Amino acid sequence: MSVYEKLKALDITLTAPAAPVAAYVMYVQTGNLVYLSGHIAKKPDGSVWAGQLGKNISTEEGAQAARGVAIAMIGTLQAACNGDLTRVKRIVKLTSLVNSTADYTDHHLVTNGASELIGEVFGDAGKHARAAFGVAQVPLGACVEIEMIAEIA
Repeated sequence: MSVYEKLKALDITLTAPAAPVAAYVMYVQTGNLVYLSGHIAKKPDGSVWAGQLGKNISTEEGAQAARGVAIAMIGTLQAACNGDLTRVKRIVKLTSLVNSTADYTDHHLVTNGASELIGEVFGDAGKHARAAFGVAQVPLGACVEIEMIAEIA
Protein backbone atom coordinates (compact mmCIF):
# COMPACT_ATOMS: atom_id res chain seq x y z
CA MET A 1 0.00 0.00 0.00
CA SER A 2 1.18 3.51 -0.73
CA VAL A 3 1.54 6.12 2.00
CA TYR A 4 -1.65 7.77 0.79
CA GLU A 5 -3.56 4.48 0.78
CA LYS A 6 -2.38 3.85 4.34
CA LEU A 7 -3.50 7.32 5.44
CA LYS A 8 -6.90 6.74 3.84
CA ALA A 9 -7.23 3.30 5.47
CA LEU A 10 -6.46 4.93 8.84
CA ASP A 11 -9.05 7.66 8.11
CA ILE A 12 -6.39 10.36 8.42
CA THR A 13 -6.78 13.66 6.61
CA LEU A 14 -3.65 15.79 6.55
CA THR A 15 -3.85 19.51 7.07
CA ALA A 16 -1.53 22.35 6.14
CA PRO A 17 1.26 23.04 8.63
CA ALA A 18 0.46 25.35 11.49
CA ALA A 19 2.04 28.79 11.43
CA PRO A 20 5.02 29.17 13.77
CA VAL A 21 4.20 30.94 17.05
CA ALA A 22 7.72 32.31 17.60
CA ALA A 23 10.94 33.07 15.70
CA TYR A 24 11.39 29.85 13.70
CA VAL A 25 10.16 28.04 10.58
CA MET A 26 8.22 24.77 10.55
CA TYR A 27 10.91 22.88 8.64
CA VAL A 28 14.36 23.28 7.10
CA GLN A 29 15.86 21.14 4.37
CA THR A 30 19.59 20.64 4.00
CA GLY A 31 20.65 18.17 1.36
CA ASN A 32 18.24 15.23 1.53
CA LEU A 33 17.39 15.77 5.20
CA VAL A 34 14.33 17.64 6.40
CA TYR A 35 14.27 18.85 10.00
CA LEU A 36 10.76 19.47 11.34
CA SER A 37 10.42 21.90 14.21
CA GLY A 38 8.74 20.71 17.36
CA HIS A 39 4.99 20.23 17.05
CA ILE A 40 2.91 20.46 20.22
CA ALA A 41 -0.11 18.33 21.04
CA LYS A 42 -3.47 19.76 20.04
CA LYS A 43 -6.96 18.46 20.60
CA PRO A 44 -9.24 17.76 17.63
CA ASP A 45 -10.78 21.24 18.02
CA GLY A 46 -7.33 22.81 17.55
CA SER A 47 -6.83 23.90 21.15
CA VAL A 48 -3.59 23.06 22.95
CA TRP A 49 -3.73 19.67 24.68
CA ALA A 50 -2.41 21.03 27.94
CA GLY A 51 -1.50 19.04 31.00
CA GLN A 52 1.20 17.09 32.72
CA LEU A 53 1.78 13.34 32.63
CA GLY A 54 1.78 11.92 36.12
CA LYS A 55 -0.50 14.72 37.32
CA ASN A 56 -3.61 15.23 35.20
CA ILE A 57 -2.96 13.35 31.92
CA SER A 58 -2.87 9.55 31.74
CA THR A 59 -0.29 7.62 29.76
CA GLU A 60 -3.03 6.52 27.34
CA GLU A 61 -4.14 10.13 26.80
CA GLY A 62 -0.53 11.14 26.29
CA ALA A 63 -0.11 8.44 23.63
CA GLN A 64 -3.25 9.73 21.87
CA ALA A 65 -1.83 13.25 22.01
CA ALA A 66 1.49 12.02 20.57
CA ARG A 67 -0.40 10.25 17.76
CA GLY A 68 -2.07 13.55 16.94
CA VAL A 69 1.33 15.24 16.89
CA ALA A 70 2.54 12.59 14.42
CA ILE A 71 -0.40 13.36 12.12
CA ALA A 72 0.44 17.07 12.22
CA MET A 73 4.11 16.30 11.52
CA ILE A 74 3.19 14.17 8.50
CA GLY A 75 1.20 17.15 7.19
CA THR A 76 4.25 19.39 7.62
CA LEU A 77 6.47 16.76 6.01
CA GLN A 78 4.10 16.66 3.05
CA ALA A 79 4.54 20.44 2.66
CA ALA A 80 8.32 20.00 2.85
CA CYS A 81 8.05 17.42 0.04
CA ASN A 82 6.11 19.83 -2.19
CA GLY A 83 2.94 17.85 -1.57
CA ASP A 84 4.39 14.42 -2.38
CA LEU A 85 4.95 12.06 0.55
CA THR A 86 6.18 9.36 -1.83
CA ARG A 87 9.46 11.30 -1.76
CA VAL A 88 10.04 10.20 1.85
CA LYS A 89 12.88 7.67 1.89
CA ARG A 90 13.17 7.28 5.66
CA ILE A 91 12.02 8.74 8.94
CA VAL A 92 15.40 9.12 10.62
CA LYS A 93 14.62 10.25 14.16
CA LEU A 94 11.93 11.52 16.53
CA THR A 95 12.69 13.48 19.66
CA SER A 96 9.84 13.64 22.15
CA LEU A 97 9.53 16.03 25.07
CA VAL A 98 6.92 14.84 27.54
CA ASN A 99 5.60 17.40 30.01
CA SER A 100 5.72 15.31 33.19
CA THR A 101 6.13 15.21 36.91
CA ALA A 102 9.53 14.35 38.34
CA ASP A 103 8.45 10.82 39.26
CA TYR A 104 6.77 9.93 35.94
CA THR A 105 8.73 7.26 34.04
CA ASP A 106 6.59 6.17 31.07
CA HIS A 107 7.74 8.77 28.53
CA HIS A 108 8.54 5.98 26.09
CA LEU A 109 4.95 4.74 26.19
CA VAL A 110 3.61 8.22 25.47
CA THR A 111 5.98 8.59 22.52
CA ASN A 112 4.90 5.20 21.18
CA GLY A 113 1.68 6.93 20.11
CA ALA A 114 3.71 8.82 17.50
CA SER A 115 6.23 6.10 16.66
CA GLU A 116 3.60 3.45 16.05
CA LEU A 117 1.62 5.69 13.70
CA ILE A 118 4.76 6.67 11.78
CA GLY A 119 5.54 2.97 11.39
CA GLU A 120 2.00 2.19 10.18
CA VAL A 121 2.07 4.97 7.60
CA PHE A 122 5.61 4.61 6.26
CA GLY A 123 6.26 0.89 6.83
CA ASP A 124 9.95 -0.03 6.97
CA ALA A 125 10.87 3.54 6.00
CA GLY A 126 9.12 4.64 9.19
CA LYS A 127 11.42 2.70 11.52
CA HIS A 128 13.38 5.42 13.27
CA ALA A 129 15.82 6.26 16.01
CA ARG A 130 14.23 8.04 18.94
CA ALA A 131 14.71 9.92 22.15
CA ALA A 132 11.88 10.35 24.66
CA PHE A 133 12.34 12.19 27.91
CA GLY A 134 10.48 14.18 30.51
CA VAL A 135 10.65 17.93 30.89
CA ALA A 136 9.22 20.33 33.43
CA GLN A 137 7.22 22.20 30.80
CA VAL A 138 6.77 22.65 27.04
CA PRO A 139 5.39 25.69 25.18
CA LEU A 140 1.82 26.70 25.99
CA GLY A 141 1.61 23.96 28.63
CA ALA A 142 1.15 21.22 26.02
CA CYS A 143 1.48 17.66 27.31
CA VAL A 144 3.93 16.63 24.57
CA GLU A 145 6.11 18.17 21.86
CA ILE A 146 7.83 16.14 19.15
CA GLU A 147 10.35 16.97 16.44
CA MET A 148 11.34 14.86 13.44
CA ILE A 149 14.20 14.34 11.01
CA ALA A 150 13.35 12.70 7.66
CA GLU A 151 15.30 11.80 4.54
CA ILE A 152 13.63 12.61 1.22
CA ALA A 153 14.44 11.95 -2.42
